[in-house]
Amino acid sequence: MARKFLYLIVIAIVLVIGVMFALRYWADDLTTIAFVPDSEFVEQDALATNAYEDPAMWYSRPGLGVTDPSRWQPAFAAEEGDGPAPSPSPTAAPSAAPDAPVPPFAVFFVHPTSYFERAQWNAPLEDQTAQDRARLFLRGLASPFNQAAEIWAPRYRQATFGAFLTDEPEADQAINAAYRDVRQAFAYFLESIGPDMPVVLAGHSQGAAHVLRLLHDDIAGSPAQQRIAMVYTVGWPVSIAHDLPALPLPACATPDQSGCIVGWASFAEPAEPGFFLTRYQASPGFDGQPRGNDPILCFNPLTGSINGAAPATANLGTLKPSADLSTGELIPGLVPARCDTNGLLLIGDAPDMGPGVLPGNNYHVYDIPLFWRNLQVDVGRRMRAWATAR
Repeated sequence: MARKFLYLIVIAIVLVIGVMFALRYWADDLTTIAFVPDSEFVEQDALATNAYEDPAMWYSRPGLGVTDPSRWQPAFAAEEGDGPAPSPSPTAAPSAAPDAPVPPFAVFFVHPTSYFERAQWNAPLEDQTAQDRARLFLRGLASPFNQAAEIWAPRYRQATFGAFLTDEPEADQAINAAYRDVRQAFAYFLESIGPDMPVVLAGHSQGAAHVLRLLHDDIAGSPAQQRIAMVYTVGWPVSIAHDLPALPLPACATPDQSGCIVGWASFAEPAEPGFFLTRYQASPGFDGQPRGNDPILCFNPLTGSINGAAPATANLGTLKPSADLSTGELIPGLVPARCDTNGLLLIGDAPDMGPGVLPGNNYHVYDIPLFWRNLQVDVGRRMRAWATAR
């Protein structure tokens, strides 16, 4: 059974790599043609009001044990004793008492797009390929949050990849439909965790967009706002002028701050973010205005603060996929990080992470794996700060 599962994971990775290969070599217009559905939007039936009471509607939740993809953990490339441990740079974020107990908290993590088909605008819940990809992504993206007492990651009828490449009205309808599922899952999550349990909201790419909308539309001004200890919205651009002022929490300006928002978008150099910035500039912010040339929020995971720069020696561990694509290991000191004037997080020369790099040296797929260990330390440090402040 374990071997069959491994084969499924490898097949899912190969399918994703095929998509990334196409994106790397096709022009923007051809990419749009290849992935944007040409069919009408068909509204899916609303989920049953008790849908998320079913454990099968969750990729991660308490009680799943070793089958929970968010609880997977990598090992370092060299075990302790095989060589000197990496020494954090003076510019690195403080990691004081990294082994000190972390107070209990619960994570609500929304996975990124794992449905790439043109057949319809939203993924059917029964699409097995999308499910396998989602579980694979959670292994690399949600696993840094493993210090949490509870990690919840819902299944939802996500918008297809092409919905984020077009301004067609069907795209907004698909994204709105996906959000309704996420919103329903979050409501059940809040009912299920302890009433005093602090909450960390997290997501990547499409998942980060839904998390930000939750924060803006549903959490702001509600009793739940007082429970939000941290928000990690990685891989989705947040406008400093058009998004942040409308959100109930600020950006994380210091390493020991809690109750704040973290986010970044990774590019190797030379960065060519043309298509990425074009989509960002044309899209409206939470204030309803186009984001234009307003800088993107750039949190540097190596310094623990917004903007700034840090050398590769500050990187405590990058999660690099293994050669057979079935697992990965942590490699300290692999990439540096600095924020540019656009708010992009630049990681120096292109590291060999695998074939999932997008056009323009866009390391979107690896936003979290590039800084896996630093993110893990960041979460623990901020949750201790949250508990201390209260």
